[in-house]
Amino acid sequence: MAGIAGISREAPVLIAGPTASGKSALAMEIAARDGRVVVNADALQVYGCWRLLTARPSREDETALPHALYGHVGRDQPYSVGHWLREVAGWLDRPVVIVGGTGLYFSALTEGLAEVPPVPPGVRAEADRRRQTEGFGALRDELDPATAAKTDLANPARVQRAWEVLRATGRGLADWQAEGGAPLLPLHRAEALVLRPDAGWLNDRIDRRFDAMMAAGALDEARAERPHWNPSAAAGRAIGAPELMAFLAGEVTLDAAVAAAKIASRQYAKRQRTWFRSRMKAWREVTLP
Repeated sequence: MAGIAGISREAPVLIAGPTASGKSALAMEIAARDGRVVVNADALQVYGCWRLLTARPSREDETALPHALYGHVGRDQPYSVGHWLREVAGWLDRPVVIVGGTGLYFSALTEGLAEVPPVPPGVRAEADRRRQTEGFGALRDELDPATAAKTDLANPARVQRAWEVLRATGRGLADWQAEGGAPLLPLHRAEALVLRPDAGWLNDRIDRRFDAMMAAGALDEARAERPHWNPSAAAGRAIGAPELMAFLAGEVTLDAAVAAAKIASRQYAKRQRTWFRSRMKAWREVTLP
């Protein structure tokens, strides 16, 4: 990991990076040096029902340094980039290091976010039903071209969100986003870092970290969550959760579940790297290892 000597002590620090790239450790090092609050920018780490599988900071880390927006959302509570943006606004009046792997959060923070009308529950239920019966590809195929060009079409959650907005408003999500308001934190006012790990190095770290998660009790975490688990809910999409739930249901062996979870984690990291490469060209690159 690169040293922190050249990183600003005054400007808000933003750290984006794929899963398992070491961004949380870097954020804590900067926070300890400068007396900053570590603020979460990961869409899965907001949920209180997961700690190990989402690689949330440990209780020891949260005791050692102030952390914000981690594990504060209930599994069934609606939470979107708009919710996050409104919450993070309350932390920008103090020294912060904002860290996470959700590129959409960072783009909303530094580029602005359109006020998209809420999606009615009936439209969301229709989208859930179609994803289950037809697959998310059916929703993807109905997106307007402008939105499809700006959406991660391999990400079912992003595809469903775009489809819901189009269905509910008659306008594509790209059209709404073109009306984005002024950013809370323009990029030129921040120290913005994006971690660029070597793929082989990162995949090895992903595998070793998942083994560590299992040793720390990730299966017990999944077992405790199983009575409440909804795979179509945002909280149900924690990487590794579907695979461990399949083992708990007796559908696969534990070895097969772990292997599949590692593959899913690597695929997720690849999508993150692609997004960062295309959308964060103005950010300062930190190459790894």
